[in-house]
Amino acid sequence: MDFLFIQFLNGLASASSLFLVASGLSIIFGVTRITNFAHGAFYMLGAYMAYTLTEHWSGALGFWGGLLAAAVAVAIIGALLEIILLRRIYQAPELFQLLATFGVTLVIEDLVIQIWGAEDLLGRRAPGLKGSVDIFGQAFPTYELMLIVLGPAVLGLLWLLFHKTRWGVLVRAATQDRMMVAALGVNQARLFTGVFALGIFLGALGGAVQIPREAVHNAMDLQIIVEAFVIVVIGGMGSVLGAFLASVLIGELNAFGILLFPKISIVLMFLVMAVILVIRPWGLLGRPESHARSALGTAERPIRPLGRGGRNAVLAVLLVLLILPVFGGSYLLNVATEVLIFALFAASLHLMMGIGGMVSFGHAAYFGLGAYGVALLVKFLEIPMAGGLVLAPLLAFTGAVLFGWFCVRLTGVYLAMLTLAFAQIAWSIVFQWDAVTGGDNGLLGVWPAPWASTPEAFYYLTLAICAVGVMMIRRIVFSPFGYTLRSCRDSVLRADAIGIDRQRIQWLGFILAGTFAGIGGVLFAYLKGSVFPDNISIPISVDGLVMVLLGGIQTVAGPVVGAGIYKALSIFIISETEFWKLILGTLIVILVVAFPQGVVGFAVDLFRRRDPDDGEAGEAPA
Repeated sequence: MDFLFIQFLNGLASASSLFLVASGLSIIFGVTRITNFAHGAFYMLGAYMAYTLTEHWSGALGFWGGLLAAAVAVAIIGALLEIILLRRIYQAPELFQLLATFGVTLVIEDLVIQIWGAEDLLGRRAPGLKGSVDIFGQAFPTYELMLIVLGPAVLGLLWLLFHKTRWGVLVRAATQDRMMVAALGVNQARLFTGVFALGIFLGALGGAVQIPREAVHNAMDLQIIVEAFVIVVIGGMGSVLGAFLASVLIGELNAFGILLFPKISIVLMFLVMAVILVIRPWGLLGRPESHARSALGTAERPIRPLGRGGRNAVLAVLLVLLILPVFGGSYLLNVATEVLIFALFAASLHLMMGIGGMVSFGHAAYFGLGAYGVALLVKFLEIPMAGGLVLAPLLAFTGAVLFGWFCVRLTGVYLAMLTLAFAQIAWSIVFQWDAVTGGDNGLLGVWPAPWASTPEAFYYLTLAICAVGVMMIRRIVFSPFGYTLRSCRDSVLRADAIGIDRQRIQWLGFILAGTFAGIGGVLFAYLKGSVFPDNISIPISVDGLVMVLLGGIQTVAGPVVGAGIYKALSIFIISETEFWKLILGTLIVILVVAFPQGVVGFAVDLFRRRDPDDGEAGEAPA
């Protein structure tokens, strides 16, 4: 019993730390509607700044002053980011803002390594709180007790700020109905900057208070951002009290999960999130928006089939791809093969997001299930390559059927986070089921058949399959089903009024998208000759989002072009410089600001202004 109580206290201490980060993220989203992917990077930056100030400026600021000064300094950086970058793209679709903050994350990750180095840094112990207290015969750190008190104290201060000040009332009003606040003449630019700075301050403070507890390292951002998103979604987007309750829930799950559920401890919070969202789609204390703004942007003109210029461009690209093996070596063909695979993956994600209106943070689940499907067929049944290409995508199809049935009952960020939860559940299965999936060691020996084993032969096979897959997706987009799917995306009320079963239509779209992603995963497994849990991890899903958004989510060709740009840039920059995150992140931010409609969307608009009568030079915005 004594040990369990100590674990309970450990959970509360962890919950307070999580609450500081999650409350900032929730406040930012509640007012600005920015899904701030860079929040974890600011948390990490707060920890590094606190380490520097407490180690080198401790005489001037003191330990506690150093922690606060670090959070304030990072908040100022966040405010400048909001003014310089985010304010320029507030009118862009929400997902482009997510892409911009992803680029900022890459930049900060590389800058941290360049400034502080790649080694872990050990901060000093908090003065006055170095010892421990005796609780039921167990020693419990005094600093952890301070953290337990800190969380509720911050919650109380936020309540006073939001309920007893005029600025706080405006923030609460903007959280409930931004359009009405704007109609009343409130200066939204200043309000957004203040809210963003407050949210970043809380996130950075959450990182700063970690330095007496754990080493400061350059992977802190990725560790915290997923947990913070889970907490915000469980509590309800924009609800600070909900974030506090969800933090306590997740903190205790982390404390007791390894004891009670050792086999599923690494995915327990995702299971809880999935259950809560299925039962209560808006989170514990969340509520639907009064005026929801689409994460995909508004539809100005319908998508139309390719015009003459567009068809000529496609034929030219296909001709280049067909003759590529003539002048390209093995390395170039391997890179081109990988680009083609991810072009199909991005196109499948666009079918779900751009056409179906279902934002997915976990599309890698179906890519990975396809890869594991063929690996299992080879390992246990010795199925030849032809059979693997046909049968392996069925595992991705099954996963999409099962996960999609739950996901389409939600909308917006809640749907996106539920896709992430299911993807992490699938990842935990392949990671921990060693006897079947090989666990962290993966499955090896998934090589193509002799007739497709040369780089040229496998390249042509991949080109044929991916080209047919992309063409099939285009046919779906312009089919009656595709128009019905778009109608569910554009207006749920009108779709219901004319008798369309939205959930059934979106479920079918979800299944199709997952199956095409699975085909890409099968090809990827044959390309690499092996399958690992990384093939089903969050970074693959993020890469897919970046590809779709870079190319242009309001065009059909955009994801294919975006995949080519992103993968080619990634491979080239990584091979040429160690500062690849800094360069790639900067390029992503520049592209988002310069081309908020995506590269293809910009090209289409430019061509239309020159020749408005030629249908789709590339494509019309969705």
